[in-house]
Amino acid sequence: MSSVRMLTTSPLAVLYLARSALAGAPQQCTGDIELSCHNTTSVADTCCFNTPGGSLLQTQFWDTDPVVGPDDSWTIHGLWPDHCDGTYDSTCDSSRAYKNITDILKSSGNDDLLSYMQEYWLPNDGGGEDFWEHEFGKHGTCVSTLDPKCFADYQPTEEVPYYFNATVSLFKTLPTYKFLADAGITPSADATYDLADIQAALSKGHGGESVYVGCSGGAVEQVYYYFNVQGSVATGKFVPASPDNGDDGGCPKSGVKYLPKNGGGSPTPTSTTSGGSTSPPTATPTGAFAGKGQLKAITGGASTGCLISGGTWYTTGTCATFTAAAAAGGSGKRAAGFTLQSSKGYCAVADGALACAADTAAADAAVFAAADGATLANAGGGGADWYSDEVPSGSTQGKVYAEKGGHSTTLQIQWANA
Repeated sequence: MSSVRMLTTSPLAVLYLARSALAGAPQQCTGDIELSCHNTTSVADTCCFNTPGGSLLQTQFWDTDPVVGPDDSWTIHGLWPDHCDGTYDSTCDSSRAYKNITDILKSSGNDDLLSYMQEYWLPNDGGGEDFWEHEFGKHGTCVSTLDPKCFADYQPTEEVPYYFNATVSLFKTLPTYKFLADAGITPSADATYDLADIQAALSKGHGGESVYVGCSGGAVEQVYYYFNVQGSVATGKFVPASPDNGDDGGCPKSGVKYLPKNGGGSPTPTSTTSGGSTSPPTATPTGAFAGKGQLKAITGGASTGCLISGGTWYTTGTCATFTAAAAAGGSGKRAAGFTLQSSKGYCAVADGALACAADTAAADAAVFAAADGATLANAGGGGADWYSDEVPSGSTQGKVYAEKGGHSTTLQIQWANA
């Protein structure tokens, strides 16, 4: 089956995708690289030019029955390589329709990416693993720039983390809930909206390009953001584009419903990453962290990066999800503070640096406190300041130290609820 989506594009905004610590590297694309869907002749190097699937769609869900994902966030559907005329291929290589996406991501060291997917990339029925297998098998195998021939000394499954990381990284730059909320369009059991207002709010966040909006029963439930790509999907530039398929998405022109996930009023949106910059997290209203959240690195009063599962930090990539739990004192009494645990294990200060590891027993975990309800107090010397040698570049990891010593960069670590 195919549908027609005629595209008009202009490079109004270019998004550079963050990259996790991945395994093998795809082919490096250098020189004058054409933008997909803009070539006038055939391009032979399909490792640096996406073809025939040159129109990349980052698709999102708004599921209310059953509810999927946080109340104040849309969730990921996938990343789809359409042809430039709107038609598309599917399941292009059945030999790579892998049945162990979770294991592949874990074995390649992408625990943080997996944790994010477990929160923001889920179906409304069944489990995440089946959904991820479906998306990669149907769509991921059709991305020409992630074909095995594009990897030097290719090892099976090397392309998988790149597909999921590209999808998640792109999704993080497209906070649909915030785009709509900024225009006064919030979920409601009673209010309705004009389709033109919804489309205008989304277009503003997509470089002025149009966004496909899909409805069911008069209620918005899907959006598709179109992009053309310069270079590889793994490392290239995503340029916003517009769909023009004559399909109204099943939405009425007026009276469009945007139903709440929580059955009531609209939640306050959490901080998101848009256009490559990160907003400072909202302060937690209590004196201790609790539940699941991320640890944002603040330098110079601005959010610069985040901590990953081993306790180090970087400025581009997927933030780790940490679990904060009240610490137990002696004889079962509560200690005055909380522990932090990532997918790697409990966190402690070891050899002067923050570290989270599987060999750290619960009894040996550091007992942390919140300096002001939102900022992680220094477990080594009190106060709210931690230290690093420098602000790391890109996906390079930097250590977080408890004592200043010769470490020239001062940072604060703030909790943001997941």
